[in-house]
Amino acid sequence: MIKHAVGLLIGALVTMNGVADEQLEQGKKIFTQEAKPSCTVCHTLSDAGSAGTIGPNLDDLAPSMEQVQNAVRSGVGVMPAFGESLSAEQIEAVARYVATVTGGE
Repeated sequence: MIKHAVGLLIGALVTMNGVADEQLEQGKKIFTQEAKPSCTVCHTLSDAGSAGTIGPNLDDLAPSMEQVQNAVRSGVGVMPAFGESLSAEQIEAVARYVATVTGGE
């Protein structure tokens, strides 16, 4: 719980910068809409309003930005790789979003 609260505080500080805020918004859009299949199908992430149970609960896992980038780029277990369907900028945005809202940064 404390880790999540610290993550939210860090996220709030990061979003004071307009560029960072824009990247977080882009990351959320990729997570919820643009990735095909959508990340919400498999993952629970409360900020995104998703409750998928195929992949890990990202709120509990609180992955770092690097962990998310690696997983999205190359895939993990049954998770497909998105390295060819998402740009490097999109992967960075979704990784920053997930790591920030879960406190994994």
